[in-house]
Amino acid sequence: MWTGGVRVAVADESGKLLLVRHHYEIEGKDVWMLPGGQVEEGETSRDAAIREVLEETGLIVHVGRLLWHVEEVSETRGQRFVNFFAATVIGGQPELGEDPELGDAQVLDRIGFFAREEFAGLGDLYPDTLMNEIWDELEADGSRDSYRIRK
Repeated sequence: MWTGGVRVAVADESGKLLLVRHHYEIEGKDVWMLPGGQVEEGETSRDAAIREVLEETGLIVHVGRLLWHVEEVSETRGQRFVNFFAATVIGGQPELGEDPELGDAQVLDRIGFFAREEFAGLGDLYPDTLMNEIWDELEADGSRDSYRIRK
């Protein structure tokens, strides 16, 4: 049985990307990543992307093109996939949200929009592809239903 997830590349008007920081108290570690999470029963990946961005950041987004589909088959973690989408903001105000499924054990502790050159100073990024590949992918296509970073 496959477990699905989503991550969403959301940019502001100046071309900065939205990241959420997860703080893991036990490990004493902070990890920055694109907003996203698990696809729920009966939900499409695109619907999950919209819901997860709203829950974590307060922003309403239009989900554009699929950037990547990543699959993993592991004896210990099972069969998982993550769809990475490009999206644009169509409403809401950026504010730190929560993961309803975690209850009192929240890990989200900060959100922000960051330029490409700021990523190196953030510390741990997940996945590593955020450093370069995500920017290259977003800059490569200027079609109507995708996000294009302004140069």
